Amino acid sequence: MLKKINKKITTVIGARPQFIKAAVVSREIARFKNLQEIIIHTGQHYDANMSDVFFRQMQISQPAYNLSVNNLSHGAMTGRMIEKVEEILLIEKPDIVLVYGDTNTTLSAALAAVKLHIKVAHVEAGMRSYDKKMPEEINRVLTDHISSIFFCSTKQAIKNLTKEGFTSAKNEIVLTGDVMYDASIFFSPYMQMPAFDIPDKFVLSTIHREENTSDCSKLTEIISALNALHKDIPVIMPVHPRTKKILQQYGCEILFTMFEPVGYLQMIGLLKKCSLVITDSGGLQKEAYFVETPCVTIREQTEWIELIDSGANILATSNKNDIIKKAKHMLKSKINFQRKLYGDGNAAFKIASFLSNV
Repeated sequence: MLKKINKKITTVIGARPQFIKAAVVSREIARFKNLQEIIIHTGQHYDANMSDVFFRQMQISQPAYNLSVNNLSHGAMTGRMIEKVEEILLIEKPDIVLVYGDTNTTLSAALAAVKLHIKVAHVEAGMRSYDKKMPEEINRVLTDHISSIFFCSTKQAIKNLTKEGFTSAKNEIVLTGDVMYDASIFFSPYMQMPAFDIPDKFVLSTIHREENTSDCSKLTEIISALNALHKDIPVIMPVHPRTKKILQQYGCEILFTMFEPVGYLQMIGLLKKCSLVITDSGGLQKEAYFVETPCVTIREQTEWIELIDSGANILATSNKNDIIKKAKHMLKSKINFQRKLYGDGNAAFKIASFLSNV
């Protein structure tokens, strides 16, 4: 006798952070007999080291659909994704479309769903940097405005939504905690190290955001700062494919160690072993906190203000001297990592449980 499926969830993912989040949420969804999940991979991150490795390492169910939409401008990518996701939604007819974070994939899937009158559930709803120059900020704000279910990582996210008027009876706002914290707890015992020599003490850096990489003067300052720090403490960087291409175009001199992107389990290993993280990533700021590593974030604002308030993270401009000053400060700081800023590690269960009962 066939199992009765009461509710169909279509999950749309396409970028590294979304694979990690979906890994823990999809595992919980599978435990509810009345839920069926269909995964769509837009292909936004198409490099094998940015995509395929995550499905293998984290035991994520292979996507039912892979759209292979990548290497396009923001507008072209978003439009193509809307078109292709809409085609699948018309076939699958899900009850809810589940989206994560703030990428082009997030907004495209939400737009395709809402135009077909399908409910949108947004994981990491309510996050705000209030920097409209960031494509991610535009994506997350617009996605919230067309969502019906808001899964919030923090109390601040709920405050942001309340301030913006999302408290009508048509909206479901749920404080879940952060699914990235769930992932960190679950996968930490399985952490790995890359298959090459890693120094005993080192700085781990990732730089990929458009506002830092598309401006030659900014990127040059950042690389100069990392080169200078490398003279005192080794700096290593798993380099994003787009960043690598831009560095080659600008002809930047690199004195520190760069290597290809690594999988999530290797990244956990690097985060745990390093002395400091220097990044412009949103997710890596939190991942550093989860493993009790201080962080310098090269951005004017961050949506994760709890990290700034706790002293675990500090913002730096793209100025060489500012980055060096902030890095040296954080290397010497004593930080209290004991505060539970992002929930109790059961965010994924809370999301799946809500979807089962909504």
